[in-house]
Amino acid sequence: MIWSRLRRGRSTPGLPLPGVCGHRRHTLRTARLLLYTPETKLDLAAALASASDPEAQRWLGWGQGVLTDPRTREALLQLRPGDAASRVKSREARSLLADLYEPGPDDGEILIGVRLDDGRYVGATQFDPGTAEIGGHLAPHARGQGLGTELFAAAALLAHAHLGIRTVRAGHEPANTASGRSLTAAGFVPIAGPPHHTLPDGREIEARWLQHTSPTPTTRCRGAGSTDGQ
Repeated sequence: MIWSRLRRGRSTPGLPLPGVCGHRRHTLRTARLLLYTPETKLDLAAALASASDPEAQRWLGWGQGVLTDPRTREALLQLRPGDAASRVKSREARSLLADLYEPGPDDGEILIGVRLDDGRYVGATQFDPGTAEIGGHLAPHARGQGLGTELFAAAALLAHAHLGIRTVRAGHEPANTASGRSLTAAGFVPIAGPPHHTLPDGREIEARWLQHTSPTPTTRCRGAGSTDGQ
């Protein structure tokens, strides 16, 4: 079943339709994923929940203040955001759904991923226009299935075809072979970069860097805002 049926807003359930971008809001689709700018705080909470487990935190190193507790994490990752019946079962989900998300002027771009087969939250990818760097993560139920390749490819497409950015880069720890494989499969190639990187929790790790350059002229969609092309 495909869940990308309706534009979601204050009164209409569903998910954003692919190919429709508004100011600071983008929607993309890959073979198995729908990706879109968060529309509600529920979307944002699910993005945090999808990377709050110990395995994800081994690589991401977020601070404790942004992590989701295990009970809430599992509840959020069972939701299908395009299915009203799934959402109404959770009082917390109903509250978060009523609180719209508005990107701030200094915020980077974030895309929430939803599986097209079962409609569940799958993770998120982020793009920082200041550094031209991307990142991303998958929920536990979505790992080991090649979805990371689609996630990183979508981030590159957002930069090239929506924001007018010619080259983006991404880093990963050498031991994180899954991220390395996903980036390579998405068309990223190795480049020289800082040999170490400090995670948000203060841990310093080894780093490997890759970049993706658009093979065609870049374009900007009407949702690009004030991002400058590179």
